[in-house]
Amino acid sequence: MERYDELTRKYAALPNQGGVKDGFRYQPEAWRLFPRYHVVEAILVEIERLDPDLLPELAGLVDALVAAADGAHSPLTQPAGNEVEAEAMAAERRLFRSTVNGWLAGGDLRVEPLAYRRVLTPAEAAARQDQLRRWWGLVDRCWYPLLAEPIPPDVLVLAEAAMWDEQGIAHVRRELREMGGRRVMELREDGTDYLVDVDIVAPRYAGVEGVWSDDTLSWIAYASHEGTVTFGGHLAVALHTTWADLDRWRSSPD
Repeated sequence: MERYDELTRKYAALPNQGGVKDGFRYQPEAWRLFPRYHVVEAILVEIERLDPDLLPELAGLVDALVAAADGAHSPLTQPAGNEVEAEAMAAERRLFRSTVNGWLAGGDLRVEPLAYRRVLTPAEAAARQDQLRRWWGLVDRCWYPLLAEPIPPDVLVLAEAAMWDEQGIAHVRRELREMGGRRVMELREDGTDYLVDVDIVAPRYAGVEGVWSDDTLSWIAYASHEGTVTFGGHLAVALHTTWADLDRWRSSPD
């Protein structure tokens, strides 16, 4: 994640954000940068298919990480458009392999634990989507206010900005913890779905739409591309009860 941020910052700092004057081609330096962060993004997804609760010992983990990185691809990493792009992606994979192999040679490795975050299997994601369809009326990972029917009175629709406000996110996480929640499934529009700790749940639109729920199916959250975030069930009730200035975030109908 840090490497991705580093590379995207470097790319954003290029003149004209990597383009040339006609706006349709890339500078040579851009070709040496953006393929790298596309590879890093693909590597992260592939590595997060590993279950943090069931990791092997360090030597086996390094082998698993290297294998995942070597096999990590996305529509943005293949096929390479030219030799510069191909070499940039290969170099980034070599850098990753060198880094993780260095952990074995470095002696005692001490790390801070991260919150749980795992990419769901296709079967897990399909099962949760079917449950939400039957329980909450989800339609192709889409929910209120984007469904055709009127919004039920017990469904809470807020402006997206509410979830970019730290207090808003804190309200959601606190209520989920109060309900006894530990982990939440996140179904994403791009098809990369996650199981995450409650402490890092962030129901907001960040380039892709998302739907959130847990195994109780007693609540649902949906972030749309239309600038709204919607809550239903126990979470909607809890937020309505405890969020003192909630009304300032309510989404106004067009």
